[in-house]
Amino acid sequence: MKCREGCGACCIAPSISSPIPGMPQGKPAGERCVQLSVDNLCRIFGQPERPAVCSAFEADIEVCGSSNEEAIRLIGWWEQVTAA
Repeated sequence: MKCREGCGACCIAPSISSPIPGMPQGKPAGERCVQLSVDNLCRIFGQPERPAVCSAFEADIEVCGSSNEEAIRLIGWWEQVTAA
């Protein structure tokens, strides 16, 4: 599955523990990444300062569903069930 351009769910729903430019402590689940543009595109996509966890993310129907709204719900659910 290819990412839906302008979705941004993976930059909002999950927590990210790695430093992000502008968010040195990472970000909590449900908080919008500061690197996510108003068009829901990553401003640091393909750049070395992008966290490895972000670069490694691959869209999948089980995680992203069939809409941006469903992706927010599913990724949020995955965040909860995999929390340590």
